[in-house]
Amino acid sequence: MLVATVFFSIMNLLVKFLPHIPSYEIVFFRSLISLIITLSLLRTYRIPIFGVQKKYLILRGIFGVTALTMYFTTLQKIPLASAVTIQYLSPIFTTIFAIFILGEKVKRIQWLLFAIAFAGVAMIKGFDSRIETKYLILGILAAIFSGLAYNMVRKVKNTDHPWVVVLYFPLIGTPVTGIISAFNWVMPDLRDCLILLGIGICTQIAQVQMTKSLQSELISKVSSVRYIGVIYALALGFIFFGETYKPLSFLGIVLVAIGVILNIKVKPPASVS
Repeated sequence: MLVATVFFSIMNLLVKFLPHIPSYEIVFFRSLISLIITLSLLRTYRIPIFGVQKKYLILRGIFGVTALTMYFTTLQKIPLASAVTIQYLSPIFTTIFAIFILGEKVKRIQWLLFAIAFAGVAMIKGFDSRIETKYLILGILAAIFSGLAYNMVRKVKNTDHPWVVVLYFPLIGTPVTGIISAFNWVMPDLRDCLILLGIGICTQIAQVQMTKSLQSELISKVSSVRYIGVIYALALGFIFFGETYKPLSFLGIVLVAIGVILNIKVKPPASVS
């Protein structure tokens, strides 16, 4: 999980280095690289490509592509640590949607923890003039769609191979974002291409390592490690972009982390790929 967190943090940083490239175009390149790698793995190990529960796999792809496109936009438009922190609301939405999609139960204490996390987001926005309301909303929507995507993954966890689940993201994302990008294409130069390649490779490594972690250990033990990513984001944002935070905004980041981590401790969610 520590390795996954490092590579996700590098991915976040690389995206922020491409403010002139539309987020859907970045997702296109990220999807294309993932498509090539995942198809190669599936063919090498002779795993059927299209899976069993195609309806949920397609929805997983749609929700995942939507979430990532929105998230990349927030990475480009607001401070790095703020974008990362807002995205960390996704486990909360995963839990809430699981009530209706998977029939899971939520303890009363969890609703209090949800409120603490959302209060933290409100503090981040309220005390940081760099965050426009539209990008705050976009970040929350990204977390919502991530929660939906994770529930689709959990729907197929007993029927479909993890690599098949991973495949449906680029299988949906490559043609959809490719078509959208064609109408507003920004030609990347050599530097941009190297960064885009790095985004694709870092994301693939991070996803594989995170999946291994979640399959090998209790989620309540390893999931909290992911939130070290906030520390990485604070450090990288300061080093590369000179981003600093007021004490109350920093407190908001801490509240989000506390709300989500304690929620995981109270009721560990099912593993996701």
